[in-house]
Amino acid sequence: MELTKEELQELENQLSCPTGDKGIETAILMNNTNIGMTKSSIDALHIANNDVVLELGHGNCGHLDYLLKKASKLSYIGLEISETMKLEAQKQLLNKEYFSEVSFKLYDGKKLPLEDKSIQKIFTVNTLYFWKNPTQFLEEISRVLSENGICIVTFAQKDFMQKLPFVGNNFKLYNTTDIELLVKHSSLRISQLLHRTEKVKTKTGILVDRHFTIAILKHKS
Repeated sequence: MELTKEELQELENQLSCPTGDKGIETAILMNNTNIGMTKSSIDALHIANNDVVLELGHGNCGHLDYLLKKASKLSYIGLEISETMKLEAQKQLLNKEYFSEVSFKLYDGKKLPLEDKSIQKIFTVNTLYFWKNPTQFLEEISRVLSENGICIVTFAQKDFMQKLPFVGNNFKLYNTTDIELLVKHSSLRISQLLHRTEKVKTKTGILVDRHFTIAILKHKS
């Protein structure tokens, strides 16, 4: 199905900040198409018992069960700029009893409403493109990350993203060199880069090979 220019623009806007009924539909689509990247990111966190885990941009959080089964007595904090996504994510808690603490909160996409060095594990999937000031935001992440904590930033490679019809001016795209340069100017360092390829159906219904990277960040020594 080929989308009109207006429909592609609407999809791009919804991907950056899902809103209303269209946002709910987009979130379901995002969860389905991003689940491989999300699970790979969660696996790379090596979550341990009693960890405090922060996710930036959780969408509808359809992966919450998967994450909470990784260990016991976790504390999960989800931060979103989209009120629609916060409300959708809270539905994951209905009629379920988790043995971990779970909370969803809104934030402005710039300042993290958290204490210094309070988080052991941080991850974010497919949000990097929308960071308004990436250097400052990395410093915020560094501020809340515990001394031996790790942060995972997962993104689809620029060469893949450039081919997608809905990717426009709302997106800032990255390749491996770009992420290395970004992190170099922060108080974090790249501990490891994991490169993956998966077959996915795009938001417009086309089956493609998606090349994505899991950047594992730690504090500089």
